[in-house]
Amino acid sequence: MDRPPAHRDGRPEAPQGRYVLDGHNFEAGKIAPGLHVVSTPIGNLADITLRALATLAAADLIACEDTRVTRKLVDRYAVATPLTPYHDHNAAAARPRLLRRLADGAALALVSDAGTPLLSDPGFKLVRAAQEAGHKVTVLPGASAPLAALVVAGLPTNQFLFAGFLPAKQAARRARIEELAGIPATLILFETASRIAASVADLAARLGHREAAVCRELTKLHEEVRRGDLASLAQSFAAGDIRGEIVLVIAPPAVAPLPDIGVADELLREALTRASLKDAVGEVARTTGLSRRAVYRRALALVNEEPAAS
Repeated sequence: MDRPPAHRDGRPEAPQGRYVLDGHNFEAGKIAPGLHVVSTPIGNLADITLRALATLAAADLIACEDTRVTRKLVDRYAVATPLTPYHDHNAAAARPRLLRRLADGAALALVSDAGTPLLSDPGFKLVRAAQEAGHKVTVLPGASAPLAALVVAGLPTNQFLFAGFLPAKQAARRARIEELAGIPATLILFETASRIAASVADLAARLGHREAAVCRELTKLHEEVRRGDLASLAQSFAAGDIRGEIVLVIAPPAVAPLPDIGVADELLREALTRASLKDAVGEVARTTGLSRRAVYRRALALVNEEPAAS
């Protein structure tokens, strides 16, 4: 370990294959050829791992969503590895070039703008293509916004579902919420600041008073976690001007004992006298908590019952 040379502005500088940490220049060492999937900080740049720093410095090339974002990280630690963009808009053209580099024996690092790659970004296609081509893929775990939000939310962690972003348009968003409503797990969602009020309002309308936490700007200077039931959170966001990156965590539905099939049959018989088969099934499924498939099977059985012998 030795003191590195410095830029004219006093910032330490390291050649490729080295990095600077706490004012000291470190040799990164060689890494194996292949694709190295590297988790990066979700806000606080000090959350980078030592292994991630060494890998970024030793790689031949870093593929990243936005070179301007990743540049802030590599500049912080004086990592001189070249950057190349890899994102939704250029992935189809960029992926073959990256695969050719792998075929030539290069060591490539893949990062997202923040957190663990492959969560809501196109990285999984590159990972899959690299694996199919026989290249080694290595993961370097680290920061993850969904897991950070789950931990700080104070909601059940034994089962959880990361569901990404809700649709932007209201009709599609409400349909997606309907699909998620009965899942017996804590839900983790990404949301934008511009849509958080509308999304929480739609969630409250369908999911009722479930506990939730809105986690904003995690690990950053203005980190904030708002906890409460969905209805109260909807009210708090209705008039507010919200900014930053947001993760929404929602408690699972309350567990209620399922009615026996006889109760469902009685409800179905009544519903079928005034509604279509599809509507009757939907109504009884919502009322009883039974799956639509189970209720549909019972409805078919009731419709097809032979009249009792006279």
